[in-house]
Amino acid sequence: MSHPVISLASARALHLSAQNLLEPVTRKPVAADVVDTIRDMGLLQIDTISVVARSPYLVLFSRLGNYDPQWLEQALSAGKIFEYWAHEACFIPSEDYGLLRHRMLNPQGMGWKFSQAWFDEHQTDIAALLSHIADKGPVRSADFSADKKSASGWWDWKPHKKHLETLFTTGKLMVSERRNFHRVYDLAERVMPGWDDASQTLEQAVAEQQMLRRSAQYLGIFKPEWLADYYRLRRVNTKAVIAQLLADEEITPIEVTGLEGTYYVHRKQFPLLQQAIKSRIGSTVTTLLSPFDPVVWDRKRVSTLFNFEYRIECYTPQAKRQYGYFTLPLLQRGELIGRVDAKMHRKEKILEVKSLHLEPDVTMASRRAKDIHGAISRFAQWQGAEKVKIVNVPETLTALWGKDWQI
Repeated sequence: MSHPVISLASARALHLSAQNLLEPVTRKPVAADVVDTIRDMGLLQIDTISVVARSPYLVLFSRLGNYDPQWLEQALSAGKIFEYWAHEACFIPSEDYGLLRHRMLNPQGMGWKFSQAWFDEHQTDIAALLSHIADKGPVRSADFSADKKSASGWWDWKPHKKHLETLFTTGKLMVSERRNFHRVYDLAERVMPGWDDASQTLEQAVAEQQMLRRSAQYLGIFKPEWLADYYRLRRVNTKAVIAQLLADEEITPIEVTGLEGTYYVHRKQFPLLQQAIKSRIGSTVTTLLSPFDPVVWDRKRVSTLFNFEYRIECYTPQAKRQYGYFTLPLLQRGELIGRVDAKMHRKEKILEVKSLHLEPDVTMASRRAKDIHGAISRFAQWQGAEKVKIVNVPETLTALWGKDWQI
């Protein structure tokens, strides 16, 4: 039996729909939208680079527009989300704690994130650190810097930051809040009161099966080999999960014009899929994406689905960078059309567009130029900029925009 066939543009739209990037938000965002958006993506990856707004704030901006970044911290301190290793370090809805708890209870499988040798070697100090937090309250790693000295003897101890990270990976400590984006650690039982491992923790096999099911929903449309990466799963039986999803009618197979093999669409996208089968559908969102946005974090997936070869170059020596330190993919109406290297000068309230590279096959029409100008302006305004300074963009755009503009 042949499967329904949809266009590549429609396939992209189904994925962007699952990621809340199908249509721009027209109403004013509210604090609850932050948690709802994280729930819709499943995970919000954390990164500390701050040349523009830090990645988690930027991922939310791409979907919500001009929201208040403090809402993310408020959601964390209110216990609506928590931090742990998922795709990488992520903010995760608190109701999914049981989904990740098995990793905390068996940290030996966490690779570089946990060292049993370190834990064994420093267990006396680690126990003392736990006792200190139990008695004195939450701490930051900065509380133990070598510069601090005190007659109390506590600061002289200078425990390594790695103790805190080890206790975080084992789930003994959790991040209760962030201050200036620095983690504040507290005992897990104070952050998640009432949690019971015996009745609430999912077994690894069950949890991983659920993660794969969730990944199908968050992707909207997928190839089997895309599923495991979302939660960074290894050695999982993706075929069995897909067979079960098909049996439960939670996904349906399709084919995409121009792409090889069978693709699957999640049930949440079925109404949109019916439109796509009849006629082409598309996204109307134009925005800048974080390098750690779920849409682009799987480089093979973004290459296949969007024909966009992407890597972040902040870890590349400057002389070898092709596009810039922290390039932001530019999403325009369902296509990834280029990348922007930008820097926010916060004191001067200027967003500097250091470079804008368009993809080789992208032509510049007036609507596209207007879309990009609007996306950069919104991005700048959200970060408190009053002016956009253009350094290096295609001449067709500088002819329309000028070298800079006021917000």
